[in-house]
Amino acid sequence: MKELLASLDDRRVAGLRYAPGKWTLKQVVGHLVDDERIFAYRTLCIARGDVRPLDSFDENAYVAGANFEDRAWSSLVGEYCLVRCSTIALFESLPAEAWPRRGTVSGYSASVRGLAFHIAGHELHHLAVIRTRYLKL
Repeated sequence: MKELLASLDDRRVAGLRYAPGKWTLKQVVGHLVDDERIFAYRTLCIARGDVRPLDSFDENAYVAGANFEDRAWSSLVGEYCLVRCSTIALFESLPAEAWPRRGTVSGYSASVRGLAFHIAGHELHHLAVIRTRYLKL
């Protein structure tokens, strides 16, 4: 993902949508950052034994309130890389006994392991969309 994103520039991605009404590529990358931060926070809470239910979030409202399209591409890519490195550091720090711990997220039972799979799978999903729909690779 880093290699692909770094190969692009502001001129190529400005306002880029694959269809009317869809997010721009900058909004997709911003969404990836938001989603990863939120799921890493959920992971941290459950891994540390916090039993309070965690709320859902409205990704469309987050994107609408962020002005991602106004940001420099390099800034978004840099933030994405920092958040990903932070998430990896969190996962690497978790003891074995934390991975099966469960908590309530958006009204459903989630494990630390399951949240990690969400983060990885979410990136893979959007990577495929970026390649096939936005960049037509």
